[in-house]
Amino acid sequence: MKTEPFVIEQIYDAPIASVWTAITDNNKMKDWYFKLEDFKPEVGFTFRFAGSDKGVTFWHKCVITEVIPLKKLAHTWRYEEYPGDSHVTWELFDEGDKTRLKLTHTGLETFPQDNPSFARESFAKGWTYITGTGLPGYLAKH
Repeated sequence: MKTEPFVIEQIYDAPIASVWTAITDNNKMKDWYFKLEDFKPEVGFTFRFAGSDKGVTFWHKCVITEVIPLKKLAHTWRYEEYPGDSHVTWELFDEGDKTRLKLTHTGLETFPQDNPSFARESFAKGWTYITGTGLPGYLAKH
């Protein structure tokens, strides 16, 4: 069983404050991420949202575990209907007038491996779209 984390890095043509706001302000997140019921970048805050794959809706339940303003946001990533426990970390690095994002998702192997929706490739596809299309598209307009 593969236990290595999924890691993706992107560089955005936006200052770090803009990227931080995009990943922590629920009103802005709705434009490029998931439609969260509520979100606050505070340790212990629980948020949930629905995502779908192959016509199946998956309810995510997440808890913020670490917040370092303008640098790091971390939270658990679980599914209400399935076993497994993973963790997502968003790290921001100032690259002058640009921002580098490093997203790390650990624990993917804890989800049911007989369900293709939980395959590493599914997470890679989702995170690649979110960080490579959704977020930069939002930042380009704001």
